[in-house]
Amino acid sequence: MKLWGGRFTKETDELVHNFNASISFDQKFYRQDIKGSIAHVTMLAKQGILTGQERDKIIAGLEGILKDIANGTLKIDGSQEDIHSFVEANLILRIGETGKKLHTGRSRNDQVALDMKLFVRDEVVAINALLKNLLQEIYQLMSEHTATFMPGFTHLQKAQPVTLSHHIGAYFEMFKRDRSRLCDIYARMDTCPLGSGALAGTTYPLDRCYTASLLDFGSPTLNSMDSVSDRDYIIELLSALSTVMMHLSRFCEEIIIWNTNEYRFVEIDDAYSTGSSIMPQKKNPDIAELIRGKTGRVYGALVSILTTMKGLPLAYNKDMQEDKELTFDAIDTVKGCIALFTGMLSTMKFNCDTMEESAKNGFTNATDAADYLVNHGVPFRDAHGIIGRLVLTCIEKDCSLDALPLDEYRKICPVFGEDIYEAISMETCVNKRNTIGAPGPAAMDEVLKICKEYLAQKDLCEKEKDTL
Repeated sequence: MKLWGGRFTKETDELVHNFNASISFDQKFYRQDIKGSIAHVTMLAKQGILTGQERDKIIAGLEGILKDIANGTLKIDGSQEDIHSFVEANLILRIGETGKKLHTGRSRNDQVALDMKLFVRDEVVAINALLKNLLQEIYQLMSEHTATFMPGFTHLQKAQPVTLSHHIGAYFEMFKRDRSRLCDIYARMDTCPLGSGALAGTTYPLDRCYTASLLDFGSPTLNSMDSVSDRDYIIELLSALSTVMMHLSRFCEEIIIWNTNEYRFVEIDDAYSTGSSIMPQKKNPDIAELIRGKTGRVYGALVSILTTMKGLPLAYNKDMQEDKELTFDAIDTVKGCIALFTGMLSTMKFNCDTMEESAKNGFTNATDAADYLVNHGVPFRDAHGIIGRLVLTCIEKDCSLDALPLDEYRKICPVFGEDIYEAISMETCVNKRNTIGAPGPAAMDEVLKICKEYLAQKDLCEKEKDTL
């Protein structure tokens, strides 16, 4: 029997029940539901709405249900329409009439708002930790490859020489920003909706500040209508997760390119590759490709919830039930992708010699050759044209600027001397770029120090929680 069945004279059509029910997916936050109920009855007893004996009996029943679900003794089935009804119905079966007092001063609207916020908050912390693990792996690679030269690219064309440390350091900054966004979301979720009722609060003398403190929130929400209809934090989370996936996808795209026979910059470990059913020579970067592909799945979740919410009047509407499946799926997708990417990156082999040779053969030192002329009194615009002609000569002779004989340099411009080869070596091109944020060794040492200090800091999300 439905917990709300008093108003109705016949049972819900089975198809309607199945369409309306959410227990197939909202069972995912049974822990949060029970945690919220324990806080609620603790507050009810404090306010004299329940007796201490009733409180203890209900909490013991709830803790028993939690234990039995966790160990598999109690199976969550489709007999109830949602996890809230399932827990309450089982509580009544276990402790009798006292269990019917659990819902005093509470609506399913503020209950589900609390459960979802608690669940998302926990997942934000978990995703934040996974990103930190990824950043630690990136930092390790940065530390090991400060002298691994490679071409930097613009428009997928070789541009200027950098180091592998500097290149992947760009992703360190991206994922660092991702963590910052997650912690911003965590901070804005620091209000508790429990006690808002269906939309207009309740006549019971609830202590919402006390309930909020029991659940590690800084304060209760300040408008009961907004409390039960707010899904901003889910939109923010899905937006942040979409950005995480975009960053992962960009990195995967580079790894896929670097893994080709044409580049051979990297070799992906066998554990993160697959073969072909017909071509025995193939070793495919499937994990990188799947992460790239699943990015669209997370984007879809964001667009879906934005579309769902855009036309909803205050306060709660059943449309909002659509927030859960897509959010759960996006969270699981992102967590899996971060973990797999971290493992793939940690086992990947970098072909350092190939990277350096590619930088030399791609005329990435052309700008430095132009700077050489500028330092010898040639106007930059003239130097630019001279080096362009030298590059054409190299293409005709199928050689790099490093291998072009000095007499060929002097045919085009007599200013060149023997020191041109030192000026355009990979070491010189990279090592003299030492403004902060550049790939030179002094600049990278400073950045690595900053990155190390960042990784040693206590997580912002943990700090927020500790202050409650």
